[in-house]
Amino acid sequence: MLQHAPVTAPTPLALTDLVALTRRVAAEVRAGRHPVVVDPDRRWYTRVRGDDFVDVWLISWATEQFAELHDHAGSLGALTVVSGTLTETRWTTSGLRGHRLRAGRSVGFGLGHVHDVANTARQSAVSVHAYSPPLTAMSYYAADGGRLRRTRSELVEGGVA
Repeated sequence: MLQHAPVTAPTPLALTDLVALTRRVAAEVRAGRHPVVVDPDRRWYTRVRGDDFVDVWLISWATEQFAELHDHAGSLGALTVVSGTLTETRWTTSGLRGHRLRAGRSVGFGLGHVHDVANTARQSAVSVHAYSPPLTAMSYYAADGGRLRRTRSELVEGGVA
């Protein structure tokens, strides 16, 4: 009888590895190895690396551009701010809590992490994001009266939402 090896999913990178990866790619961006476009009408993004284990995205943020309150489904994630300042607002057990992420700052986020990211500064911002396993879906939320309510879920194909 023919024996088949079990099919297994790729093992995701650890949060510390994702943070280190976004820092390395941010250094590449600062060194001019990845072109950046700032679009005043919508967030610009491009995938700079990707395989079965991880996707790495470069994102630019003009003033007042933001990502809605969302999660990353079954993916761990990290981001590093390359230039400018972003505001991350996280959902916590006590509600929404915001903090500013200046150039050089990195954060990692595990499963169940719900946040939004925005550029409220006059200067554009650039960030590097990594997801492991690669991002396939996101759910979006509204914070109502101290509760988090999912408003929709979307599959992610070929781009960062």
